[in-house]
Amino acid sequence: MSFESLGLHEALTKAVSQAGYDNATEVQLRAIPPGLEGKDLMVSASTGSGKTASFILPALQRVLAARGDNTKRREKGVVYGPRILVLTPTRELALQVAKAAVTYGRNVPGVRVATVVGGVPYPAQIAALRGALDILIATPGRLLDHLQTGRAILENVEMLVLDEADRMLDMGFIDDINTIADHVPATRQTVMYSATFAGNVGNLAQNLLRDPQRIDVASHTDTHANIEQRLHWADNVNHKNALLDHILTQRELEQAVVFTSTQRDADWLADRLAEMGHSVAALHGGMPQGRRNRVLQGLRNRQLRVLVATDVAARGIDVPTISHVINYGLPMKAEDYVHRIGRTGRAGRNGLAVTLAERMDVGMIRRIQQFTTQPIPATAILGLEPKNPEPKMFAPRPEGAGGRFAGKPAFGGKPFGKKPFAPRNGFAPRGGSFERAPFERDASRAADPRAPQSVAPRGNPFDRAPATGRDRDHNKSATFAPRKPGAPAGKGAFKPQRPRSGGFSR
Repeated sequence: MSFESLGLHEALTKAVSQAGYDNATEVQLRAIPPGLEGKDLMVSASTGSGKTASFILPALQRVLAARGDNTKRREKGVVYGPRILVLTPTRELALQVAKAAVTYGRNVPGVRVATVVGGVPYPAQIAALRGALDILIATPGRLLDHLQTGRAILENVEMLVLDEADRMLDMGFIDDINTIADHVPATRQTVMYSATFAGNVGNLAQNLLRDPQRIDVASHTDTHANIEQRLHWADNVNHKNALLDHILTQRELEQAVVFTSTQRDADWLADRLAEMGHSVAALHGGMPQGRRNRVLQGLRNRQLRVLVATDVAARGIDVPTISHVINYGLPMKAEDYVHRIGRTGRAGRNGLAVTLAERMDVGMIRRIQQFTTQPIPATAILGLEPKNPEPKMFAPRPEGAGGRFAGKPAFGGKPFGKKPFAPRNGFAPRGGSFERAPFERDASRAADPRAPQSVAPRGNPFDRAPATGRDRDHNKSATFAPRKPGAPAGKGAFKPQRPRSGGFSR
């Protein structure tokens, strides 16, 4: 359906057409009409589905309505604060929403949009909060700072939007959100977007929303028809680097985002790829905001071919020319995998999501497949096949299956849970997943001292033999008292004693 059929103002439909969009997506079709009516909404939609426009367009319609109503016009010199408040978990997502507001509001007379995020100097933000303001996009922490100093005025907010509420709660912003909501009029319209509304997110929605309408457009179990997923098993970090180098030299690769698990890994890998001649930059939360903006601008301008990023970039990057997403380091949570691969295959294009996993990553691969209820096909690159046998993976639990996995057959043909895992080839089951023994992981990384160290060597400053007898049984190690002056040396010179208060114990 076209945007004209949704009841939007002509200025907005014209701006949408100028941006290159003719037909509305499913989330826009279902969320815009009730949003225009002022209803509270609980919306679940996948990344790249057009959800930003589904709340920005109704917000701009409110601004247009205020422009035509003399009773809602504001006096000059008086700080009224924003009409629309949008909260986002990250700076990148806030800037993306602000860009969409400017794009779709280009034909709205005098529309004013501001962002309040961390990592940016305060004076410019304070000046923006003092002036006439229609839409404010902010991260909770920085907005709370301005709220506590009295710089942020939220008494006239008509619409509150919580974008990616689940992510904000994961980052520990629940108290900040509740505090901000307490300063917003109770008569406001509230719209929440979240991948799930279970647990704490559901409780937050119950506290903030009034008779909300539930819109579930897409979930994490939906297939990404235009995104091909592949899994390459690597024997060690050197094998993983060889796989990555091969993928990055492919002709069909336009731009790629390579995800790492830590900031340190992102910096190390970006330096390594730069030495190989790639146009590459790192992006993570430890960088100043100005530098992060320049990196993203370089990616949009195609000055960068490869971006090495942590999960801070998994939500908020909207660059249609990203053809590949490569998981060099696996995410901490299975749902972050869905947001990572959503960086490709945008705007109707096809994309490729490649995961490079070592044997110790089996547990996370299994959790990802259970979360998405879809297997990730394992393939090998000719000439770079793994020497170790491929780990046995188990079929993801289908929706509605009873019990834990309910005895579903594995990919290898045997039911889950019938036979315990046995240590093999240096791998031992630990915590429900296979992890490489520490000495093997250290050996595999010895060839490259700059490579990410997943396990730090543990030293023993005392270097004594393990306790025996009663001490061992009671999980107490023996300590040894020094020989008293005059005591004979040799046998019996040292005798075990119980550790006293303040002494050393293992």
